[in-house]
Amino acid sequence: VFGGFSGEACGLRAADSGSRVLIYVDGYHRNGRWVDHKASADIAVEAAKKEGQVIDKVLVWKRYHHKYTSDAPMIMERDFFIDDILKDYRNAVVPPVSMDAEDPIFLMYTSGTTGKPKGCQHRTGGYLAYVTGTAKYYQDIHPEDVYWCMADIGWITGHSYIVYGPLALAATSVIYEGVPQFPDAGRPWRIAERLDVNIFHTSPTAIRMLRKAGAEEPKKHNYRFKHMTTVGEPIEPEVWRWYHEVVGKGEAVIVDTWWQTETGSILISPLPGVTTTKPGSATFPLPGSGAEIGDGAGNPVPEGGGGYLVLTRPWPSMLRGIYGDPDRYRETYWSRFPGMYFAGDGAKRDADGYFWLLGRVDDVMNIAGHRLSTIEVESALVDHPSVAEAAVVGKTDDLTGQAIFAFVTLKAGQAPSDALAVQLREHVAYVIGPIARPKFLLFAPDLPKTRSGKIMRRLLRDIADGRTLGDTSTLADAAVVDAIRERSGQAED
Repeated sequence: VFGGFSGEACGLRAADSGSRVLIYVDGYHRNGRWVDHKASADIAVEAAKKEGQVIDKVLVWKRYHHKYTSDAPMIMERDFFIDDILKDYRNAVVPPVSMDAEDPIFLMYTSGTTGKPKGCQHRTGGYLAYVTGTAKYYQDIHPEDVYWCMADIGWITGHSYIVYGPLALAATSVIYEGVPQFPDAGRPWRIAERLDVNIFHTSPTAIRMLRKAGAEEPKKHNYRFKHMTTVGEPIEPEVWRWYHEVVGKGEAVIVDTWWQTETGSILISPLPGVTTTKPGSATFPLPGSGAEIGDGAGNPVPEGGGGYLVLTRPWPSMLRGIYGDPDRYRETYWSRFPGMYFAGDGAKRDADGYFWLLGRVDDVMNIAGHRLSTIEVESALVDHPSVAEAAVVGKTDDLTGQAIFAFVTLKAGQAPSDALAVQLREHVAYVIGPIARPKFLLFAPDLPKTRSGKIMRRLLRDIADGRTLGDTSTLADAAVVDAIRERSGQAED
């Protein structure tokens, strides 16, 4: 599971999966402070116990050799230092075990908008084959490359494109501790220069964060990327251009990918060096994947139109089920459009056939009968020279069904003001049209994000509609939400 999960969140997943062993590190450094992680393991054990699952063993890695750095005591006959256990197996030969292609390889939990997390089941043969193939041909990874994916290994991007794909291709991978902007915004580019990284892989949120923290920092460092990936959410064209021109120094190929925990591997992406790219578009489905855009009845939408992203053919790395809940698997992915996999994402296709991802379907707003993508409005806001980041949600409105609520963070040196708020609203209206002018606009010190840097728009929807907040266990900084809630009454036009 993701390293930033609370002990409670880890324990609930352990209970759902029937796990009996937890593996933890005693602690680690993050943002200039020490995180006592072993304390979370103890909470996880108790959380699992409340759900009826007993954890027999907790195996603890020491962050520093010969030094235990947690304040949480080791529990006799339950907790073991891995350093000590390994001594008993030094030089032992462990024969490989032959596995069937359909044997489980791992469970990866993904959150739904409601209900408990879903334990997505991936299987050995198809997953390994497709991850390795896409890493080679779409990530352009070869044994001589130095590759850096900034994801957390506990998320599917980290599993597929830090562990399985690059290792299967014998590439050199970079992994790091902490966050990219600490102790300063130049850290990623220093690492890239020092280690000769030539393939860089990160998320739009991280790109926006790095742009906000130091837009000119990449120019100070002598590295050369041949390839840069973006993954996890749609990327605004203005951010794409900064990524290409500044981070990639105008030379690196950008591969904007779409895929999910459930798909296991990339399914929509340009082929580097072959596909002509457009800023903000993931371009085309991989050969044989059968991605289509359908209307509410599942009928294909002609080019130039938008609708629901569906997959019409199986692919090797697709999930085989939700652990312990086959009914939920069928209901979530296969019931809305019979015979097709429903991705839960909206998309549109332009006149050239390029796919443009619009985010989750609950991130597509209906404003007085007009369907507007949150990413379109966010892109317009970020296009303004004062804006560092923006997140947009639909707020329930008695007159128009939904009204646009924009949460905006400003670049360094820019100050919030009523005049700037008016200017931003009019900028959006100019870029998209008057229907897209935000009714609500709130200047926020930061946006609520998970520890992996993904914006939690679900919480912003809760704030916009004045609802009780949903699960906040994966938030990196809960104080951000409190600050936004205090200001939320000041947002109306």
